[in-house]
Amino acid sequence: MKIKKSAPPRTGIIRDYDSRKLSVKIALVVVYVFCVCIVLVSLFPIYWVLMAGFKDLREFMNSTSIHPSVFEFARYTRTWTQLGIMRNYLNSFYVIAGSVFFALVVNGLLAYGLAILKPKGHGIVNKMVVLSLLIPATIALVPLFINIMNMNMGGFFTPLWLAAGANAFYVIVFRQFFLSLPPSLIDAGRIDGCSQLAIFSKIVMPLSKPICVVVTIFTVNGVWSDFLLPYLVLGVGRWQTVMVRLFVFSTQQTINHDDLMRAVVFSMIPPIILFFIFQKKLTENIVTVGIKG
Repeated sequence: MKIKKSAPPRTGIIRDYDSRKLSVKIALVVVYVFCVCIVLVSLFPIYWVLMAGFKDLREFMNSTSIHPSVFEFARYTRTWTQLGIMRNYLNSFYVIAGSVFFALVVNGLLAYGLAILKPKGHGIVNKMVVLSLLIPATIALVPLFINIMNMNMGGFFTPLWLAAGANAFYVIVFRQFFLSLPPSLIDAGRIDGCSQLAIFSKIVMPLSKPICVVVTIFTVNGVWSDFLLPYLVLGVGRWQTVMVRLFVFSTQQTINHDDLMRAVVFSMIPPIILFFIFQKKLTENIVTVGIKG
């Protein structure tokens, strides 16, 4: 005889007992309706841009309807071919790959030194990292660009990669996570004869997958939407990213607004895909690791 397992009781704000009350049910319906309205308002601009891409120039300028008269996917194909978006996609992916690597390794190494090694003066360095968050990014942009040009590093992705490896926010996030790691795991690695670099690469980073995923998501989102520094460093040559290409295309005199709408859609696709893949990682709490007894 099979015994049916009962569903586990709810442990959130509203318990099973509370959900039986009429007032609680009405409040839940109101909350759900409000959340649905927020979602619809948030998705409407994306939907409008997507529908505008199916229109030609005359319909785009004269029609007041959101939906096009004819859905022609060939217009998206034509805009993709004319603008050469594929090359800009590859350039953006190159920037993202290098930025993620430096964001994880360089920021992680500094956080490892501040949280685990703790050399002399680590408290002062930690305070300097925190205080650097008070400096607006626009103020540091001019001296950063001057140093890049003086070192003849313009025209390629290297400055963008290095900039991702000097992020104070990522250092603080890594440090807070490393402090929650069990010290016995670090001591076990030292007893086994591992060097500090081996402990970082073989023990600390594998245990830090949750925070690495979070930093990767923020890095990808920030690098993809970044415009000013790539525009200054890369210029309008063959290495321009999607955002730089979109800006250059919008400043041309022969631009068609319907082509511009389709180009905007192309620039929105990767962040949307990234959000749907990693939405749980963006919203869930980071679970710290422990030791099994």
